[in-house]
Amino acid sequence: MASVQDIVSEFAKNATTASSTLVVDHRYYPIGVQIAGLIANTYSVPYILGVFAAGCVVIFAITYFITISVRPRASAGDLWSVMWFVLSGSIHLFFEGYFSVNNHRMGGLNTLFGQMWKEYALSDSRYLTQDAFVLCMESVTAFCWGPMCYCVAGMIITDHHLRYPLAAIVSLGQLYGLILYYATSLFDHYLLGIAYSRPEAYYYWGYYVFLNAFWMFIPGYLLYQSVRETGEAFKIAKSVGYGKKAN
Repeated sequence: MASVQDIVSEFAKNATTASSTLVVDHRYYPIGVQIAGLIANTYSVPYILGVFAAGCVVIFAITYFITISVRPRASAGDLWSVMWFVLSGSIHLFFEGYFSVNNHRMGGLNTLFGQMWKEYALSDSRYLTQDAFVLCMESVTAFCWGPMCYCVAGMIITDHHLRYPLAAIVSLGQLYGLILYYATSLFDHYLLGIAYSRPEAYYYWGYYVFLNAFWMFIPGYLLYQSVRETGEAFKIAKSVGYGKKAN
């Protein structure tokens, strides 16, 4: 197993190599930001967005059929929750995990995921500049919340008694990460005058705000639901306990 010193040395080596091929002639903001080894995308924007949307639909469809086959009488709310956690876990583990592993060379990757990230980075260039916060946040999201999303989905399908506490933990983690993600960017924009998004509205409002907002409202609702259901369970247990003591 590699030591901490070996890992640090490898990271420094990658950073040194990347710094020798910095590119400044590009469309990313802020103007003049240096991006290591950047090469242009070869896929069109409609193709990139279409593949991403199609992937989400396929994941939804597979999850739907598996859920109703295992638990035919699942409520609509449980069904949608399972579909959400499986989709969310897949995006976290595979898409964001890809970024976490390849962040130091993302600008030079022309794989499908690499081009998706470079397209999204037009709304937040931190994904191409080895930003420390973004890397740490995405790594936790990918390798912690990703697998846990699958666990929650499985617990909902089987109606496990720990489904609500675990759903609350995951949802709070997602919500907390997104708040910090928004807050750090807004801090740099309004206090330091550094804008990471291109000025076109569809990059900021379409990519940066809209695509991430799902992880604000859905986890927020699921967190509320989990706290409510857990509170009701304790309320019932408490009343039953008092009843036994009275007898």
